[in-house]
Amino acid sequence: MNYYAKPLTKLIAELGKLPGIGGKTAQRLAFYILSMNESDATALADAIKDAKTSMKYCSVCGNLTDVDPCPICSSQGRDHSVICVVESPKDVHAMERIKEYNGLYHVLNGAISPIDGIGPDDINLRSLIIRLQNEDVKELILATNPNIEGEATAMYIARLVKPAGIKVTRIAHGIPVGGDLEYADEVTLSKAMEGRREI
Repeated sequence: MNYYAKPLTKLIAELGKLPGIGGKTAQRLAFYILSMNESDATALADAIKDAKTSMKYCSVCGNLTDVDPCPICSSQGRDHSVICVVESPKDVHAMERIKEYNGLYHVLNGAISPIDGIGPDDINLRSLIIRLQNEDVKELILATNPNIEGEATAMYIARLVKPAGIKVTRIAHGIPVGGDLEYADEVTLSKAMEGRREI
């Protein structure tokens, strides 16, 4: 038996569709939203609606943006000879936070995963190849996730691009700062050894 009114039940159900939000958290969020004053609740609803209607994928790099091309692609202050390939727009944000990379990006919006039926044609790969043919790119940095799908995607792209004479690099993986060796798994330790450098 449902003890909540239909609008509240619907709100809980919709919030429960968000990633990482279980039934209890959805319920807590729904009650919090209902306790908000009218203007704050309306501002939240408007922000969701505005983001959904005004955000689109950049026609050049595939990043989420409200202008096309995005500010990164159209910036003359960035190094246009280097492209960092990432899986999602969230990864662009993560890379920008370090404030050490000044090149361009290419967002795949996914990764190759044969087990899930996702092949090279299902991600934003064709436009990358077109970019590499039309732009003077000297280095392609593969910054896909360090998991099976990310590694497979990086290897596929590297094999595709290397014959064109473009330098292809992969971001290093390994032990996180503050981590203990005893808790690291074999793959992480192996990657840390592969990525070692002289000091």
